[in-house]
Amino acid sequence: MVNPNATTTTERGRDILVRALRSQVDLDVAYTQRRGHAADLAREAAREGIDLVVTLGGDGTVNEAVNGLMTFDSGPAGGRAQERPALAVVPGGSTNVFARALGLPSDWAEGTGAILEALRDRRERIIGLGRADDRYFTFCAGLGLDAEVVRRVDQARHKGSTSTPWLYFRATMTQLAATNRRVPLLTIELPGETAQTGLAWMLVQNTAPWTYIGEKPVDPNPRASFDTGLDLLGLRELQVGGAARTMVQLVAGRRSPKGKQVVRMHDLPGFTLTAARPIAYQVDGEYLGEVDKLDFASVPGALRVVC
Repeated sequence: MVNPNATTTTERGRDILVRALRSQVDLDVAYTQRRGHAADLAREAAREGIDLVVTLGGDGTVNEAVNGLMTFDSGPAGGRAQERPALAVVPGGSTNVFARALGLPSDWAEGTGAILEALRDRRERIIGLGRADDRYFTFCAGLGLDAEVVRRVDQARHKGSTSTPWLYFRATMTQLAATNRRVPLLTIELPGETAQTGLAWMLVQNTAPWTYIGEKPVDPNPRASFDTGLDLLGLRELQVGGAARTMVQLVAGRRSPKGKQVVRMHDLPGFTLTAARPIAYQVDGEYLGEVDKLDFASVPGALRVVC
């Protein structure tokens, strides 16, 4: 499954990749043509009994493919990894968080070599996923600040800008400057516990890191793992000065955010986030619109991945 608009590959490179994979497996190639097409292709592959789906693209392509694999039987399938195709990810985007979290190289050519080696050795692992309502995610979801940043980046890319760390940094600083105290406040509800209210931003991680700035991992919840439940980081305030310092600390990798304004939780099986009014949200770096409520769940043992 190839995204022809993958940021870091060329047509010649894609041809080399296809030939290399065909030396190891019986391969059919399909090119995505629209948003959501990767999910349709993966879902159909699962229905046809295909044993392996390979993606060439960024985290958005991977997310769509995962959602197709997880819902091929007409609904959320839970943690039955052996009942669906394995997934192999060749990094072709600008960041490739999921592939790198699996320990794969960020370069598509080196990533192809790693996948071929794993196929020869029959090497795979089973990972857990996160789910926000009926949308699965591989590494993160967010409500508020980071989702607004993703929206700004998407708008800039549609106008011709290239996705770079600098573009994300500018979008973050612009969004912080535009944020005021009227930001819709969030509430987290856990089964059997008192709800926590008055939160201005929520980040949910299924693994670490959250993202990368170039080669540097940004790791606000370093204990997050594919093998545990969901980790959560919330901020009670988004005043420009304090929030900017927090973002700089995260990017610099000096320390994880601490203080009274920080809410941190580890290894959660599920929870609900509600907002005072609709707020932007994203999964795996893909802006999905605005919501005022999301039910989150950890889905252990969900997916086989070749790595």
